[in-house]
Amino acid sequence: MNEIAPPPVDVAKALRGFIGDIGPNIALSLESCVHCGQCAEACQFYVQTGDPRYTPIHKVELFKQSYNRELGPFAFAYKFLGLTPALTAETLTNWQDLVYDSCNMCGRCSLICPMGIDIADLVEQTRHGMYEAGLAPADFLGAIAQKEHATGSPFGLTSDTFRGLLHDIGVKYNVVMHVDEARADIVPTVSSIDVKTYPGAMAAIAKILNHLGQSWSFRTDGFDADNVSLTAGDRPGQDAITQGIIAAAISCGAQILVMPECGHSFTEMRWEAANAYGKDLPFRVLQITELVAENIQSGKLRVNKVVQTATYHDACQLSRRGGATAAPRVIFEALGVDLHELEDAGDANWCCGGGGGVALIKRAQPLRDAAFAIKQKQIEASGAPIVYTSCSGCRQTLEHGGKAAGWSTNVGSLLELVADNLAQ
Repeated sequence: MNEIAPPPVDVAKALRGFIGDIGPNIALSLESCVHCGQCAEACQFYVQTGDPRYTPIHKVELFKQSYNRELGPFAFAYKFLGLTPALTAETLTNWQDLVYDSCNMCGRCSLICPMGIDIADLVEQTRHGMYEAGLAPADFLGAIAQKEHATGSPFGLTSDTFRGLLHDIGVKYNVVMHVDEARADIVPTVSSIDVKTYPGAMAAIAKILNHLGQSWSFRTDGFDADNVSLTAGDRPGQDAITQGIIAAAISCGAQILVMPECGHSFTEMRWEAANAYGKDLPFRVLQITELVAENIQSGKLRVNKVVQTATYHDACQLSRRGGATAAPRVIFEALGVDLHELEDAGDANWCCGGGGGVALIKRAQPLRDAAFAIKQKQIEASGAPIVYTSCSGCRQTLEHGGKAAGWSTNVGSLLELVADNLAQ
C-alpha cells in the first residue's frame, strides 16, 4: 500500500505567518541580537549535544530573514541585492526539526540573553509561519492541534462526555463536583492530560475548592485549557480555545479563572488571552498553586503536616515564564515537607525535556531523552524519594523518563498532596 504524500509546503502562507506577527517589539528583538552565544549555554539541547544548530537564536533565523527582506529598515537591499535568500519549501522543511523538535520554549535562553530578547517568544512566532506552511509535525502534535481546533478539545471531548466524566470522578473520589452552575466566583479549567491520565487532579481541585467554601463550578462550554494550538503554532486555533474559556467564565460571573497543573495553558491565559479578548480580562487568572498559596497565607486554607522528604521540579511556564515560583514553596512550608531543592531550582530550572509540544513529537525522543538527562541527574542528586511538580505535562515526562532510567524515585502532583492533607 502506497503512503499518502504529505501536502506541499505553502511558502506564501509561511511568509504571511512570519511577517503578520511582526510589530515594534518583535522588530526590536530581531534587530538587537549581538551574536554573543550566551543563549547556547542556556539551552539543554545545545548543552547535551554540542551541536551549534541548536543555539536558540539560530532557530528563528528564517523568521529573521523574512523580516529583513520584507519589513526591516534595509529590506530593499536585503531583497533586491540578494543579501538574504528568499524562503523556499526546502529551507522551511529543513528548519522544521529546529523550530519544533529542539525547543521547549522554556525561556531559559530568554532569561540569560544580555540584550533582553525573548527568544522563546520568537520561536512561538516562528511556529505560526511554519504551521501556516503545513509544517507542524503531523505524527501527533499537528494531529492533536487540528482536532483541538475543530472540536475545542485535543482529544475531541464533547461537553456531554466531559459532564459524564466529572460525574464519574465525583463518585470514584467521593467529592461533590459543581458543574455549569449559573453563578460561580471561581471557575477551574482542566488539562487534557488530566482528563486522559490523571483524573485525580480534577478531583483534587474539587476537594480544595469545596474545602474553601467558595462558590465555584466547572464549565462544559469552555473547559480544556491545554491549548496545544499554541505549541503547534495555530494562532486562530489558539485564539478560539482562549475565547471559549473566557466566554464560559464570563457567563457565570467568575471573579477568578483557575488554571490547572498545566504550563502552557497558564502562559496563554496569563499573558496572551487579553490580546485575543481585545481588552483587560474581567477576572483574575491564577494557577492552582497560586490560589492554594494565597488561601494558606490568608488563613482560609489549613493543611496537615506531613512527615516527608521531597524535591520539586519547577515547570518552566509556571515559574520562569509565569512568575509562580514562590507559591509551591509556601505550600511545602505549610505542609512541613523537608524540601531538598534541586540545583538550578526556581527561575533557573532546566526543562523536563517535553515542554513546547516536544513530548508530542515521536521523532524527537532522542533529543528529549538527552534533555531529560540533566533533570534526571539533578533529581537523583537531591536524595529525595519523590519529586513533585505542578504541571501534568512535566509529571508525565518525568514518569516516562524515570521509568526508562529505572528510577526508584516517585513522581507526584503537588495539588493532590494538598488535597490529601486538608485540615478538618
